[in-house]
Amino acid sequence: MAEYGTAAVNGVTLHYYTAGRGKPVLLVHGNGEDHTLFETQIRQLTMAGYRVIAPDSRGHGKSSPVAEYHYADMAEDMYCLIQDLDLDRPAYYGHSDGGIIGLLLAMAHPEALGLMAVSGTNLSPQGLRPDFLAAIAEESGPLITLMETEPHIAPESLEKIAVPVLVTAGSDDLVLPEETDTIASHLPRGQKVIVDGSDHGSYIAGSEIMGRLLKRFFAENGY
Repeated sequence: MAEYGTAAVNGVTLHYYTAGRGKPVLLVHGNGEDHTLFETQIRQLTMAGYRVIAPDSRGHGKSSPVAEYHYADMAEDMYCLIQDLDLDRPAYYGHSDGGIIGLLLAMAHPEALGLMAVSGTNLSPQGLRPDFLAAIAEESGPLITLMETEPHIAPESLEKIAVPVLVTAGSDDLVLPEETDTIASHLPRGQKVIVDGSDHGSYIAGSEIMGRLLKRFFAENGY
């Protein structure tokens, strides 16, 4: 069973897609994307017996437009969505900005998630490759401003995230390798996987690699 829905949460209306039956998995996309990024993972996870909920984050897809973006607001959106849909400690997977949102959500609401995976995630703008930062400096707009000015997550603050976390990145990611190492090493139950031959999103969009990693991670943690 697949359907679209909306939820009025935290001052915005989020549009989301849900499919499948079973334990819930929340999928959150990155900057400038929408839930369709995860078409392949949705198919894989629903076939594996999970219920997938894939929202468009605020200002993206069909969700409410906003004048400016802050990751803390987006994390609270997802916490409110979990409550609105009455999800019981769902698994969470976030790519890029979705990963930042997930880390902030887990820190602010430790009881909200059962386990988490993040891909291509940075703790600060300085965790991104200098050539990428130079390229976006030539552009403008609120989503560019977001990437240039946020997040500011102290590595030590990750130590309060008690749930298992899978941390992935491509071998040619926009995120610096040392940033991925820092995230994984400061998570008490962090596990790192580097996908060789992949960039920031090539092992996610239209690829079955990330879905396989998620299914394995869930199985290893009894989810």
